[in-house]
Amino acid sequence: MRSTWTFHTAGQLLFGRDAVAHTGEVVRSLGGRRCLVVTDKILVGAGIAERVTQPLAAAGVEVELFAGGEPEPRVSVAEECVAVGRAFKPDVVLGLGGGSNMDLAKITATVLAHGGTCRDYAGDGVVPAPVLPLVCVPTTAGTGSEVSAASVLSDPEQATKFGILSNFLRPRVALVDPLLTVSCPPEVTADSGIDALTHAVEALTAVANEDFPLPEGERTVYQGHHPMGDLVAERAIELVGKFLRRAVADGGDLEARDGMALAATLAGMAFSNVGVAVVHALEYPIGGATHCSHGAGNGLLLPYVMDFNKSACLERTARIARLLGEDVAGLSDAEAAAVAVQAVARLRDDIGVPGRLRVLGATELQLAGFAEKAFTVKRILRVNPRPVTRDDLLSILRAAY
Repeated sequence: MRSTWTFHTAGQLLFGRDAVAHTGEVVRSLGGRRCLVVTDKILVGAGIAERVTQPLAAAGVEVELFAGGEPEPRVSVAEECVAVGRAFKPDVVLGLGGGSNMDLAKITATVLAHGGTCRDYAGDGVVPAPVLPLVCVPTTAGTGSEVSAASVLSDPEQATKFGILSNFLRPRVALVDPLLTVSCPPEVTADSGIDALTHAVEALTAVANEDFPLPEGERTVYQGHHPMGDLVAERAIELVGKFLRRAVADGGDLEARDGMALAATLAGMAFSNVGVAVVHALEYPIGGATHCSHGAGNGLLLPYVMDFNKSACLERTARIARLLGEDVAGLSDAEAAAVAVQAVARLRDDIGVPGRLRVLGATELQLAGFAEKAFTVKRILRVNPRPVTRDDLLSILRAAY
């Protein structure tokens, strides 16, 4: 069957050390005169927010700062951000921080443009038209939110998370300055870096585009693996294999920071077109219950899911071993795929990401509930190369426990 695929990303990518100095001209180029900057108190206290607001002010842009961002942001925090935006009436929204702050900026730009509440846009393809112009400036190297079409919020009432997916959420400008990641502590560097690897691995090993099982009448930003997705996913995996350990060990290693910033952006380009799968479906309820970081939850689960999936994508999993620098000469695809799983587990362990759910505080009694909730996330489960049942999900969780 002949496949037809598309590739979307941010409207413009500005990448490099000191790129943040161009924030003012970037916002002005979008017609911006009033900019809502969505960030958090830690970045304000560290002086990083000022590195964005100063060029804005110098360019004559009026700034309103929302510093209420938090990890895995709750719906209530998103509603607070929207309220600040409604009072200020910005013409550009800028997300500064990790994926959580960028997610807040995206949903805020959506609600300010189209009204309603955050929950009104949950799901795939619900956003009806372009949102307010978005600029995203990452301070971690992991989520790829600066180029992605997703915003994820935590819903404490349901003890889970929900996603908003739309190509309208892709920022008009992704401004990636690796120097902004230098102040990231080792744990944040590790969690965000393994998150980037998860994005790239799930994209590379996704179901093929021509086999993507999209039900009649449904729309989605995800479409299964295709040549452009492969290209950026493979390079991201190579970069993570080369630079993540170094970035965790020495935050001042600028070459490693450059490499991981690029890896995260490329992985974001990959997964936000191809899709993510079982790792993310399982992490939603686990993260909601244990309050672990998204990256730590993904990184913990990744080798277990790769092991489950490898029979359905042996050659691609074997390719991951080579991309990570493993010597698999003379090995069969099955043998090299096993090496890939071991290599990812070893990388995870080397950078201090937990390897067992019990370490996160999960209990064995919770596993069936996690599997049940994950099984409802059909929009990403269909990206998986191997069809899964509830029992399959529970088996993966038990292996990870």
